Amino acid sequence: MGIQSAIESTTDFTAIKAKQNVAWGSGDYSKVGVTLQITGEELAEAMDMTSDAKVLDVAAGNGNATLAFARRFCDVTSTDYVEALLEASSQRAKAEDLFVSYKVADAENLPFKDQSFDAVVSTFGVMFTPNQQQSAAELQRVVKHGGKIGMANWTPESFIGQLFKAIGKHVPPPAGVQSPALWGSQKWVEDTFGDNCEIVSFRRKNFMFRYRSAEHFLEYFRTFYGPMQKAFDALDTEGQAALRNDIMALIEKFDISTNETLCISSEYAEIVAVRR
Repeated sequence: MGIQSAIESTTDFTAIKAKQNVAWGSGDYSKVGVTLQITGEELAEAMDMTSDAKVLDVAAGNGNATLAFARRFCDVTSTDYVEALLEASSQRAKAEDLFVSYKVADAENLPFKDQSFDAVVSTFGVMFTPNQQQSAAELQRVVKHGGKIGMANWTPESFIGQLFKAIGKHVPPPAGVQSPALWGSQKWVEDTFGDNCEIVSFRRKNFMFRYRSAEHFLEYFRTFYGPMQKAFDALDTEGQAALRNDIMALIEKFDISTNETLCISSEYAEIVAVRR
């Protein structure tokens, strides 16, 4: 057993998930999540599912992929372990008169039978589970043989991947929990899914975070993005200033705007795999 495996075997993932649930339930992630809608639409196009296909959205948040597939007349079941986010998604679905089934569920222990779905998807969701191997196994378990797994995950080199790293420098993650950005590493995806799946597409794409200014971005995320809110709350005044400085430096590095507003280019991986 390797050192990382040994650490993971003694990690209390249940306690970690309970803290994560509180973090994601604080602030109002739906205000951040809704800005990422285009990534759900593009994943739905890449997946090319037929109408009436049974699709499961795992760690669905406020429903970007959920709504994208429902708009294409798929039979969508949307899950997350934060009920408030599912409620926000449900309101969006009702506004468009879309039918979606919602269920509070843990991505590491999905309450569905083996091979229940034609496709399983997740956009910037399942990558945040603490027990990464378990959640990856669950995605593969509940999809039919010949079915598809589709994901949008931030890459380690991306702005968000580097933001995770900057936050972790000031507020270290629990022992045994690896970076969510591993889900955006092609080697990690191939190693994790390759035995049971054919990775038919691994495309590096870019999402543009558009805000009024760097200060606007930071204030918006501190207010609405639970994990960042909790990170700042865990630090004293000096620590908060140091974290703020690191984030502002990172923003400056990734800002590609040609005017006075902010445009951060953040790479992500759009992944489509077929279950053997």
